[in-house]
Amino acid sequence: MTTALYEFPLCEKVRNYLRLEQLFKQLHTASTPEDTYQFLHFFKLLFDILELVERLDLRVDFMKDIDAQEKNLIHWSQHPEIDSSALDKTLQQLQHLLGQIKLNKKLGASIKEDKFIASIRQRFAIPGGATSFDLPSLFCWMKQAPAIVQADIQRWIQQLGLIDQSVNIIMTFLRERGRFHKVLGKNGFYQGNVEDKVELVRVKCTTLESYYPVLSGNTYRYGIKFMQLHPKQGTTGAVAEDISFEIARC
Repeated sequence: MTTALYEFPLCEKVRNYLRLEQLFKQLHTASTPEDTYQFLHFFKLLFDILELVERLDLRVDFMKDIDAQEKNLIHWSQHPEIDSSALDKTLQQLQHLLGQIKLNKKLGASIKEDKFIASIRQRFAIPGGATSFDLPSLFCWMKQAPAIVQADIQRWIQQLGLIDQSVNIIMTFLRERGRFHKVLGKNGFYQGNVEDKVELVRVKCTTLESYYPVLSGNTYRYGIKFMQLHPKQGTTGAVAEDISFEIARC
């Protein structure tokens, strides 16, 4: 693959959504490890997600964003060329998700109350703490029949499913707000203004030249600087030539 896609959040809420989205993708991949010790990676990801869930007020953000998307869809339903069946299906999905969030006063509460999860979680915060002599219960669990182990893993993932689904649908709608178009970064730099409540900037560029974008900005404007992956000694690593790339503002 010669093209890479980078995503840069312009607000803390979207930054947290992206973190959760990537953690959940890794969690699903790690849920079927080929080696016993790869289970440790699964639990590390699981506890990172729980840490974020406990620290953030996701429930309020989810309700606001899903409610806003529902209102947008209702508005678009008046358009004569809209696919009514697809829109109705998405509306039902949003309404069901919003209803579930309203019923859950504390997202992820059930998994945090799991005695086994609670008994091993603290050791994972210690470097090298998840050893067989520190957590014999964990290593006993890993040696159980595969069907038992997978049933537990799927139950834990399902207990976080509402958060996973909410992040997925919110980020899907957010990304659909922006369309890619080509721009030119003069001397390896591009500056844009934040308009129409832009919350995410997406950048597509080649990987053949071994450079990558770095974004800095605020609520009014942002700048994208391209940096060399392997800068020459004594240089800042900033790309000096013009760079053509694609950008989407969401």
